[in-house]
Amino acid sequence: MAHIRSRKHPNTSHLLALVAAALPAAATAQETSLPPMTVKASAEVPYKADSAANPKFTQPLLDTPQTVQVIKKEVLQEQGAASLMEALRNTPGITMQLGENGNTSAGDSFMMRGFATQTATFVDGIRDLGAVTRDVFNLEQIEIVKGPAGADIGRGSQSGYINLISKLPAAADINSASVALGSEDYKRLTADVNQQVGDGVAVRVNVMAQDADVAGRDYVKNQSYAVAPAIAFGLNSPTRFYLYSQHVRQDNVPDGGLPSIGMSGFFNANAAIRAGAKVDRDNFYGSKKDYEKVDADMVTAKLEHDFGGGTVLRNLTRYGRTEMDRVLTGINAITAADPANPARWTVARSRQRVDQVNEIVANQTTLNTEFATGAFRHELVTGIELMSEKQETKNFSVAGLGAITPANLYNPNASDLLPMPYHAGGYTSGETKTAAAYVFDTLKFTDSFHLSGGLRYEHYKTETDAVSVTQNAVTGAVTAVTPFADDVSDNLLSWKVGALYKPAANGSVYAAYARSLTPPGSANFALSGTLTNQQNSAMDPQETINVELGTKWELLDKRLNVSAAVYRTENDKQTSFDAVTNTTSQFGKTRVEGVELGLVGQITNFWQITAGIAKMRTKQIDQVATNGTVSDGVRWSPDLTATLWTSYTLCDFTLGGGARYTSEQKRDIAVSAATVPNMPKIPSSWVADLMAAYRVDKNVNLRLNVYNLFDEEYISTLNNSGARMTLGAPRTAVLSANFQF
Repeated sequence: MAHIRSRKHPNTSHLLALVAAALPAAATAQETSLPPMTVKASAEVPYKADSAANPKFTQPLLDTPQTVQVIKKEVLQEQGAASLMEALRNTPGITMQLGENGNTSAGDSFMMRGFATQTATFVDGIRDLGAVTRDVFNLEQIEIVKGPAGADIGRGSQSGYINLISKLPAAADINSASVALGSEDYKRLTADVNQQVGDGVAVRVNVMAQDADVAGRDYVKNQSYAVAPAIAFGLNSPTRFYLYSQHVRQDNVPDGGLPSIGMSGFFNANAAIRAGAKVDRDNFYGSKKDYEKVDADMVTAKLEHDFGGGTVLRNLTRYGRTEMDRVLTGINAITAADPANPARWTVARSRQRVDQVNEIVANQTTLNTEFATGAFRHELVTGIELMSEKQETKNFSVAGLGAITPANLYNPNASDLLPMPYHAGGYTSGETKTAAAYVFDTLKFTDSFHLSGGLRYEHYKTETDAVSVTQNAVTGAVTAVTPFADDVSDNLLSWKVGALYKPAANGSVYAAYARSLTPPGSANFALSGTLTNQQNSAMDPQETINVELGTKWELLDKRLNVSAAVYRTENDKQTSFDAVTNTTSQFGKTRVEGVELGLVGQITNFWQITAGIAKMRTKQIDQVATNGTVSDGVRWSPDLTATLWTSYTLCDFTLGGGARYTSEQKRDIAVSAATVPNMPKIPSSWVADLMAAYRVDKNVNLRLNVYNLFDEEYISTLNNSGARMTLGAPRTAVLSANFQF
């Protein structure tokens, strides 16, 4: 097959040095994705996983009463996926989004089943904080767990979570490397070196370096490099110890997006602007001095001991820290000073800076065991988790530095002098400390009927310390400093229960019910002093209830998995305004109902496939803003999404390809007859990709990936006002060579 990843585009200098350092004397090379290593699934079925790596799941995926999708590294390799966002395109029901107010930000931002999920990303079962665009170079597989998952992960889990499984040392010599070159100056290098250095001792190093222009954009580029060293002791023995870390550095030129003028559906009260032409997709409205720098470090110690008889004790301790500093130029309203001469039209700009630090310390102990009570068999998981999560964000200002020059709408100049935001003294600092205990049990009455349940009890305390600064807009002088401090603590009880019946050994039918809670400050530990704000400490936690009915089957001699699920998720206790009493209280709801179908595995020994389709309906109930605006539906939640990837191997050749479809995504969800300014929605789109690979010999594979094969122009993301957008990448190609020794 073939291997590498990313549809971005580099140019690099320290790439070569980094990879050279990671390919020691052994000259070992094998791409971080190729080796025929075990990934919890039969090596004969590259796309299909039989189980999740998460020890909280006691059963194989076939017998787990919940929607769980596993994206294996073989799929990532064939697609050339480099980032988590690219990998998640394999999953229907997930859509990407811009950051707050549509401002581009470092970090992965996405919706799943109608709810924001970017704060529910985990690495090996521990929450992963930080504004970092995650790379897949050090991943064995990606596990997507859908539906409220408070019993699994605790607070703030309305629609599920993403669990990234790290590569760890193995008792074997496995070495790979990959080199990729692509259109628009794309360069990427990866290496995976695993060496057994003693009896039960092995070391593993994964490295990545990438330097890429962003397709279809002037000045915008992404540069990153990373190293993930690991060592293991006691392999193939009852007691195993792993010490591993990951260190990522990103140096990007961020993209403030494009004005949405001229796109189908665009509206402006000014008739001249309403009829205006589209801007050139290459236009860059920022400054050459815009930047985005991210440092992300994570160190983990993992201890496992097998007592025998199915009893395993695991302890995982982690420290993680991510720092992000970004200066970005945003774009806003269009001015047509001379309506008859578009060459003189301008677009307003804003200067934004974010300096944020995220830090986490966690310790998790889990015990898996099996036993019988009379005629009933139990597969039990118990554990405790202690965690401290912190985030500190500095506030910046351009007050006193003069007006920000607007950009020419159709001919912006990246050399314009724009003020550099400075720290005026404001900040927000928050911390949440959690102590939790959990238990999961699968009770098998017979081989055909299972009853499972999970329970998590946690005590948390969130503290916020903030300072807001008021300045004179002309001089920049500080005229007022307003401190704010608050805290909230509570006990949360989340749970799930599922009943599963196996009409045959290769199939299951199940029903599941789950409850999760989202207390104030869950997303960023920032409580609000505004009494009507959802994040005010006096507010009750939001409650999410999920009901799911589904079935899963293994077909074609267990080579192919098919699944179907229908679900209903309701998030209650959202703040809403009551015009009769003139008060705000927690009676608003969001309801999401949907159906998902999945297919993954082999149709024949040479034909692989992974596909999914999700039909979803979202509704907001009793959602009224203080200005009287009534909302319906949920932003960025398409009714229909579908994904497909398939490949066929004939001798030394592999041909593959796929497509993704996303129906329209509403931006404006207000119940109003008024004309909506700018773009009211993201139109539907579909994108096709193509892959061809050639196996030169047992050590060398070549692969060509062509993305957006038909050069479809589509809106990828849109900001909250609809005035600013990012377009999906145009047609690009990446050629990769993958080696293993």
